[in-house]
Amino acid sequence: MKDKAELLDRRCFVVAFAAVLAALTLTHPGSAAAQATNAPEAENWMSTLTDRKSLGAPVNLLRFADGVYVLTKPIAWSPDPGQPHKRVEVPAGFVTDFASTPRPFWSIVRPESEYAYAAIVHDYLYWTQDRPKEESDEIFKLVMKDLGIEATTIAAVNAAARFGGNEAWLSNARLKASGEKRVLNLNKFPSDPTTRWEDFKKRPTVFAE
Repeated sequence: MKDKAELLDRRCFVVAFAAVLAALTLTHPGSAAAQATNAPEAENWMSTLTDRKSLGAPVNLLRFADGVYVLTKPIAWSPDPGQPHKRVEVPAGFVTDFASTPRPFWSIVRPESEYAYAAIVHDYLYWTQDRPKEESDEIFKLVMKDLGIEATTIAAVNAAARFGGNEAWLSNARLKASGEKRVLNLNKFPSDPTTRWEDFKKRPTVFAE
């Protein structure tokens, strides 16, 4: 009976999640519907992430040909007084693929979206794994809150990370155990727009010590 109840709970979550996702896809600033009217805002997305409480510099990214990105300037998040978390500092050179956010949300958690800052912080926490997954997901929620994202959207995206992020967490653990690195030497950023991350990461001299 317990297994059946858990299965029912999961099915209810999937149905609710799908409904919320459908609504977000139509209304969030990065959606196709919104792009038609918000093109100027999308072009200036970096400048909108400055001077917010608990946040650092705007997001600056360099793209590999296969859709993976490297952070060219550091970003950070600091907890508000009373929040039981340590400051997060994501270094320049960190390589991110936004994969700590479950695949259904990849269409909105994009480099030019308002979620990008929070998604990169979340990716970094999922990669370093120097604090529990549950805390990483909670920080993801708090960063989105500091970005001014609507509460219903935060709840949906964070629920997706909590329930669907296990594979990304385990995959990162396996990759780290195999020796993969994710922070590049600042003097080794790719200069050719055709460079693929899958090829670039095989060069051992490109990584920071």
